[in-house]
Amino acid sequence: MSNMMSSVNQRTNLVGNNRLELLLFRLHGTQLFGINVFKVREVLQCPDLTEMPGASPHVRGIAHLRGVPVMVIDLNQAVGGKRIEDLSTAFILVTEYNRHTQGFLVNGVDRIVNMKWDQILPPPKGAGASHYLTAVTEIEKKLVQIIDVEKIFSEISPVDEEVSEKVRTHTVDRDITSITVLVVDDSAVARNQVKRALTSAGLSVELVNDGRSALNWLQNKAAELEGNLADIVPIVISDIEMPEMDGYTLTAEIKADPDLKAIHVVLHSSLSGIFNQAMVKKVGADDFIAKFHPDELVSAVQKWLVNIEGDTNEV
Repeated sequence: MSNMMSSVNQRTNLVGNNRLELLLFRLHGTQLFGINVFKVREVLQCPDLTEMPGASPHVRGIAHLRGVPVMVIDLNQAVGGKRIEDLSTAFILVTEYNRHTQGFLVNGVDRIVNMKWDQILPPPKGAGASHYLTAVTEIEKKLVQIIDVEKIFSEISPVDEEVSEKVRTHTVDRDITSITVLVVDDSAVARNQVKRALTSAGLSVELVNDGRSALNWLQNKAAELEGNLADIVPIVISDIEMPEMDGYTLTAEIKADPDLKAIHVVLHSSLSGIFNQAMVKKVGADDFIAKFHPDELVSAVQKWLVNIEGDTNEV
């Protein structure tokens, strides 16, 4: 398994071309699940775990990996399934999400597959609000489900979603009552976190759940309006991993469109690290913020509102 993961760093050319690689795994039975390879630091057989008194029942314990304690979440139990009992044959996916390292306990690991983001589709409509999926795809005529990890984290370890009074009451030398911030994220939990943070600072928000829908919304809005769309929609806050079109491709499309290129794009993702900083520059995004810190997010929006105002004055 370590050999399989060792080539991850050689695959960065996939990103920005609306492609990704999924690590396929199983929880119970034959159903396949997938996770973006770039979120996975390593895959290993489950070591001995130390119990965490008072932790969520979905947290199986702490794994000590090269001297670093890592919380291990039973992924099957977290999404409403049975507890994974036989740890001797189980695996841990060591991942980086939302500025933290944690392990997901799974029953088995299958392989890595190369995909296009337009092959990754939203969950079927009518699935309700309680499911744990952000997307589905089909591989060799088998359904693969992609789990909403943001939702799992929000239930196990809720983040502080309150914007500080200092940031919330910071004044921007611009009338914000006439503008809208477009928020793009495939996770309903993440969309609502961003919405609550921005609306608490007096900003109006439009929500969409994938990059293609966001691009269509912007292009339709530009066709309806005369003049620069950036006057009305000055900022897009976009996740990176999304079905149909990822955030990198969305950014590149916005910056390549004469009617949209003045809009500032802030990439807001649970993916973190130097790799993302390089991709921000490659696709022309204006900023990158790792999820989820409400003060940082609102401050970034306020900063770009000031910059946009300055750009308008210069023109």
